[in-house]
Amino acid sequence: MIAASFNNVDLLMLLAIFVLLVFLIFLAVAEMGLSRMTRPRAASLADQGHKAGKSLKRLVEEPERWVNPVLLTVNTFQTVQATLTGIVAGRMFGAVGVIVGVVLNVVVFFVLAEAVPKTYAVLYPQRAALISARPVSALVAFPPLRWVSHGLIKFTNVIVKGKGLEQGPFVSEQELLGIVEGAVEDEVIEEEERELIESIIEFGDTVAREVMVPRPDIITVMHTATVTEALDVGIGHGYSRLPVVNSEDDDDVLGVAYTKDLMRAEREGDGTRPVTDFVRAVHFVPENKPVSRLMREMQAEKFHVALVADEYGALAGLITLEDCLEELVGEIIDEHDEEAAEVQALEDGSFLVDGGMSIDDLNDLLGVTIPDDDWDTVAGFLFNTLEHVPDPGEYVVHDGWRFAADEIEGRRIRRVRVTLEPDRPSEPDDDGDDD
Repeated sequence: MIAASFNNVDLLMLLAIFVLLVFLIFLAVAEMGLSRMTRPRAASLADQGHKAGKSLKRLVEEPERWVNPVLLTVNTFQTVQATLTGIVAGRMFGAVGVIVGVVLNVVVFFVLAEAVPKTYAVLYPQRAALISARPVSALVAFPPLRWVSHGLIKFTNVIVKGKGLEQGPFVSEQELLGIVEGAVEDEVIEEEERELIESIIEFGDTVAREVMVPRPDIITVMHTATVTEALDVGIGHGYSRLPVVNSEDDDDVLGVAYTKDLMRAEREGDGTRPVTDFVRAVHFVPENKPVSRLMREMQAEKFHVALVADEYGALAGLITLEDCLEELVGEIIDEHDEEAAEVQALEDGSFLVDGGMSIDDLNDLLGVTIPDDDWDTVAGFLFNTLEHVPDPGEYVVHDGWRFAADEIEGRRIRRVRVTLEPDRPSEPDDDGDDD
């Protein structure tokens, strides 16, 4: 039931709502079209003589010039449009009209001012960017808008201590990964390029503990060994650098022996000399040292191997320059490496995975979200969840998958069998045996 007669003021407000919706539709096209435009493509369009090419090139090269003003304009128009819609609906239908106005506003705004224009800009990014380039350039050149936008960013920096938003809104890692995924679907970049970009993004968050060779897998030589004995160990395992220790179970590392030094000594007839005569100093790094920083140090100081120590100073593992590079480009297999599959897909649909497989890789493989705050590997997840060394076949269930210890060597979980957990009325406890 209409609560009040329709008058000229209501007509003007409806007209204002319509105009605001038109502007919001245009700004949605502009925001999506400009954000999907790359610098090379914008430069190419400018070189081809498009009327909006030069304006588009300037906007793409300096996104901070238009992002804040456009977002501020969109927010202002949305607020005014929603307010006017509520007023008109309230005047026409009373209290119920306010609810109707809010619902209609949400539906109409989402469809007309968000979904439709942004979908169009995704399908035709070049056309959308060219259409919006000159109007957006005029908009961001409007001094009052620029002043207000700049002032709000300054105010934000007062609230958010530190560097703040010097360049305005930023893109998160997840958003950037989404853009990369979209670029692959649009065939702008290749799948291999996507993998490399994702590796680079993840590289900044990787620490030494995640990529090191763990202490039990390190091949060492005793300080009592001769050059010939140490060289046999190095050649036998295909390693060019060998840590020299005081005893097999001792974390007291004297240094690193290079097989090239040992080969030279062997050729010169010094095979009986103690290996300690050829030990070089070794670098120690903490477990949580970022791999990106470590790799830069290795390049600057010209060393290829470092030992990783835990918070108590005990030897935790060994990391090489090759380990760091593999985080970027994938596994580097040489003629000395035994290329054992980290994941074996079995005929029954299950997987046999290496206990040292990283949780991130397993999450990507299975599409699950196993937490990795307290452990880095599949074996670590199983061991810490069970809270004891498992017997073969013992398992835990997570996200509909069963993770069962398949091969145990001493206290180490070498292989884990991963299978889909069958649907049951009652599932076993996470620490239950597979009886």
